[in-house]
Amino acid sequence: MKPGLRLQILLLLGGLMVLSFVPLFVAVATYTRVTLSQLRIESARSLGRAVAGHVLEARARRTPDELRSLLDAEIGAHGVDAIGVYATDGKPTLRVGDPMLVDALGQPIDVNREALFEMQGSHGRAIAVAVPDARGLVVAVVRADDISSRATPLVRLVGLYTGVGALALLVAAYFALTRLIVRPLDTITRGAQRVADGARKLEVPSSGVRELVELGHSLRTMTDALVAEEEALRHKVDEVEAATKRLAEAQDRLVRSERLASVGRLAAGLAHEIGNPIAALMGMQDLLLEGGLSEAEQQDFLKRMQRETERIHRILRDLLQFARPGAPQDSADDSDGNVETAIYDTVALVSPQSALKDVELAVDVHPELPEVTLSREHLVQVVLNLVLNAADACADKKGERITLSAAPHDSGVRIVVEDDGPGVPETVRGKLFEPFVTTKEVGKGTGLGLAVCRGLIEAAGGSIQLDEAHPGGARFVIDLPAS
Repeated sequence: MKPGLRLQILLLLGGLMVLSFVPLFVAVATYTRVTLSQLRIESARSLGRAVAGHVLEARARRTPDELRSLLDAEIGAHGVDAIGVYATDGKPTLRVGDPMLVDALGQPIDVNREALFEMQGSHGRAIAVAVPDARGLVVAVVRADDISSRATPLVRLVGLYTGVGALALLVAAYFALTRLIVRPLDTITRGAQRVADGARKLEVPSSGVRELVELGHSLRTMTDALVAEEEALRHKVDEVEAATKRLAEAQDRLVRSERLASVGRLAAGLAHEIGNPIAALMGMQDLLLEGGLSEAEQQDFLKRMQRETERIHRILRDLLQFARPGAPQDSADDSDGNVETAIYDTVALVSPQSALKDVELAVDVHPELPEVTLSREHLVQVVLNLVLNAADACADKKGERITLSAAPHDSGVRIVVEDDGPGVPETVRGKLFEPFVTTKEVGKGTGLGLAVCRGLIEAAGGSIQLDEAHPGGARFVIDLPAS
């Protein structure tokens, strides 16, 4: 879990205190020790000079025995550990005190100058002060106490004061951060959470540090602006929903109108397509009922009536197929959707047709095509219809070419039928797949073929469309998904 702002600031402040107070504590401790050491040296020097001066003064008035008694009395007083008296030639004449120091004082010494030097005695470090006069030299050795032992309480006191001051500063910083920063931020956070839960106004602290107060006012201004924009957006959404509802109602009316128009066009086309053969049938029935016809004429009229009846039957069958594109025609519709087999079956059916005697039929089928969702029987029906339409379009010209191809496309198969004929007029392209729309002459087509083809293909999950960008002739593209 990431530490909060207050803890991070306290850690940073604590680190700064460590970086600041530790060197200060070390400096104070070192300075204290050095100062005490210097004071001790000065004190030892003053004491040694006083003792040496006193001994020099007593040396002039007392006998050697009396002088020894005086020196013995001085040993131990004020920290004096040893005293040595030297003649003018630098050789010791009298030495009393610490044996280690007495031995060290047995060496000849320069009696012409005052000297200060350190010595090591039984009690530790000592400072020797040499004071010359006309009769020789007196050396007083004063004990130098351990400076660190005297400085330790002071250093500890400084350390304690530093630690207590740092702790007090951290505690004060904790409460100051809590009151001035953390609590206002918590108030702003809780207010923002209430706004997120649905409140319409952000409550921010009005007192505190200037930056946080300004931040709260900025957040409240932003919240008010967001609330206003939300209200405007809701209003726009309501308007869009109302407009969508009106559009849906208009679309329903348009669909109903289009359905009525489609029904009207279907009824008009059906009346036209069926009305002509029915009128012919009625006329020939009247002639037969009137009598007076030869046997050959009667047979001719009956054959014509049969052809017109078959024409009506074919129109009704195509119309039924258009209305129910997914309904099977016979048991053959359950066959597999093998595109290659269906295309070559279609070629076998149209090759003997007289409409193709002057037209070249080129077939290009990609090997190993996947099977599709449309049955082979319906595939033959669709491809046959497109090929025959292309043959009718090329019937007036010799040397025209019809190309029938099939290849994999995306996750299915694409079948393309194109010709070099005159193409589809622009006036018909938009409604080419509607029922009873045809470019053929009256009596040569019902206009249901392409409508039936589209119904079969879309029922199988595919699509058929006219490639309007194809230059010259017509190009129909069929996309069928793999089964």
